[in-house]
Amino acid sequence: MLLGGPVSNYKEHRIAVIGAGVMGTNIAATAIGHGLPVVLVDVDEHVVEEARTTTLNHVRHAQLMGALPADRPLGTLTTSVSVEDAADTTAVVEAIVESPEVKAKLLTELSALVAAGTPLISNTSGIPIDELADWVTRPADLLGTHFMNPTYLIKMVEVIRGPRTGDAALESVADLLTAMGRQPVVVRDAPGFVTSRLLHPMLNDAARIVGAGTATVEDVDALMSGCLGHPTGPLRTADLIGLDNLADSLRVLHERTGDERCRPCDLLLDKVRAGHLGRKSGRGFYDYGKALS
Repeated sequence: MLLGGPVSNYKEHRIAVIGAGVMGTNIAATAIGHGLPVVLVDVDEHVVEEARTTTLNHVRHAQLMGALPADRPLGTLTTSVSVEDAADTTAVVEAIVESPEVKAKLLTELSALVAAGTPLISNTSGIPIDELADWVTRPADLLGTHFMNPTYLIKMVEVIRGPRTGDAALESVADLLTAMGRQPVVVRDAPGFVTSRLLHPMLNDAARIVGAGTATVEDVDALMSGCLGHPTGPLRTADLIGLDNLADSLRVLHERTGDERCRPCDLLLDKVRAGHLGRKSGRGFYDYGKALS
């Protein structure tokens, strides 16, 4: 279900983003670029200081690409190492690692912190929202989003409504996403939802083909792009997602569906163990020379 429409006042929103990694900084940059103040929280000062630079670089890139509204001032960015600074925001986006246990622990803490009616948004690529709802005080306030990378250039956002998600939370998040210039599409709760359930097994298959020696990384991507219209090729896409994130998402899918296509293949796991995580580490299926934000 496609949602969205005129937003009443973008100035009504002030969000907290918990997790200052690739997706957290992307989400923060998108909000700031559309005039929303953001509190960006992570575990230590060094992480959040690096994240400040990364986020503002994303904003500059978005400006150069003409992806931000010209009629709004930039929102403010506040960084913090305390989740308590999320207490007075109008919505909280959790954007940490794709681990059900780690997400559940954080959501438990956030649920006790924020006021009733404040949407708790888990940015996840595949963990069912109803699993996480068991850990929060008010399941009606919890729902999922699956932002794509780079968030400030990809306008569509998959929104996951859990069985216990309330109408008020859904409407509030739709309004928030519209204020951020995003186009929300609401889907029902299931492992992997729509995008990851279709995309991630295909990326795993592409890595499996390379591992079997059938074709090189470059040839797999060239054929998928030139013959089937994939914009960048599956293995460049995997590098952009982050190979550790992809492996985690595949494990979630495999454990919950039993689909053997979702069992992370040996080549993918070897790269993760070697620290070759894709663009963010400087090397994955391709060598980028240096880590890219």
